[in-house]
Amino acid sequence: MQVRDSLLTSAAALALALAVTIGNAPSVFAQSAAALSGQVGSAEEGAMEGVVVSAKKAGSTITVSVISDPQGHFSFPSGRLEPGTYTLRVRAAGYELDGPRTVDVAAQGAPVAIMLRKAKNLAAQLTSGEWLMSIPGTREQKNMLDRCTSCHTLERPIKSTYDADALTGVLQRMAGYAPGTTPLEPHRRLDGRSMDVPTDRLRPRAEYIASINLSQQDTWAYPLKALPRLKGRSTHVIITEYDLPSPTAMPHDVILDRNGTAWYSDFGHQFVGKLDPKTGKATEYPVPTLKAELPPGNLDIEFDKAGNLWIGLMLQAGIAKFDPKTEQFTMVPLPKDINNNASQQAMVMPNSSDVDGKVWMNSVGIPGVHRVDLASMTFETFAPYRDLARGAEHSVYGIKADSQNNLFFFDFSADLVGRIDAKSGQISLFKTPTP
Repeated sequence: MQVRDSLLTSAAALALALAVTIGNAPSVFAQSAAALSGQVGSAEEGAMEGVVVSAKKAGSTITVSVISDPQGHFSFPSGRLEPGTYTLRVRAAGYELDGPRTVDVAAQGAPVAIMLRKAKNLAAQLTSGEWLMSIPGTREQKNMLDRCTSCHTLERPIKSTYDADALTGVLQRMAGYAPGTTPLEPHRRLDGRSMDVPTDRLRPRAEYIASINLSQQDTWAYPLKALPRLKGRSTHVIITEYDLPSPTAMPHDVILDRNGTAWYSDFGHQFVGKLDPKTGKATEYPVPTLKAELPPGNLDIEFDKAGNLWIGLMLQAGIAKFDPKTEQFTMVPLPKDINNNASQQAMVMPNSSDVDGKVWMNSVGIPGVHRVDLASMTFETFAPYRDLARGAEHSVYGIKADSQNNLFFFDFSADLVGRIDAKSGQISLFKTPTP
């Protein structure tokens, strides 16, 4: 995913990156005549390696990017760009484009010289990872900030001017938002384990953020750091981005079908999407709403052996099957006895459901796992952390079934990997070698 608004983690662009392995060849595109090529440089560095050069044709929804080599050369394969007028953009932290911003691409176009100048505002270019590199603080303090990036980038709190008192209230309020929230589309949840955070736990977090934001000075008291640009073989890559129909789309998971068509879930809206990588055409299929009073959105997306698409419905509480042939949904909501405002199915695992007719799903609110028998629509519940010592956080996140439909799962908050035997229901937990 490409973040077009630096304050949002959602974006209306779905990026598929294809890494090209080319051995010791001097150029990734050495065997292909270039539709657009040239050299990128600056007065400060001369020829620049590792600059991402992007081109988007007027009226198109597809952006193609390549990366400059040690001599500053960049080259787009002729098969990737049709003749026409293209808008250029670059990514090289600390620099910005100094013209040209558009170029006409022809079958035999002349090389283009792209010049960069020092950026006036490095802060506007930093990713969340680069903010983490820049800010002072302990590992524990920085780990806490990872929770912020579920809804927005770290630019938002670090550029804020709130002091510790104000931030304590802000953090309390933010704990009540659903995972699919963005600043443009906040979604309040009605219940959940993360909502009732004691003030004494929030206060140290608020004080830390206030110590690194702009609440006490006009600029940051620490140097801003950017990741180094790519070098060598890591520059041998083509990146293709596809704009999606909605500017607030939140593509979360992407999976390819047997024909190479991309399917994606939307973390904050009630639809799944289909994207043709050749044409860039995107088609959205509305997912029926199970709980109108609760936040929309879905997460995990998987295929079963028959080619049906399955999705985890998050706070809508359940899972759904989509038949690409009939374009119809079959909804599988949680039954009333295990369905409440904290129910949340992020993960679904139908891959080996042909073995016994059963589909797995996680349940964030327990935390644990459900399994549904598709013939009888009966549910089983597994609570792998029920007998563990209290105090530590645990959550099932990331589930995979083997060929016998035994389930393996990760613990999102601890160093455990679990297994549930499909026949006996026995739960086994394995501690990872390192914390």
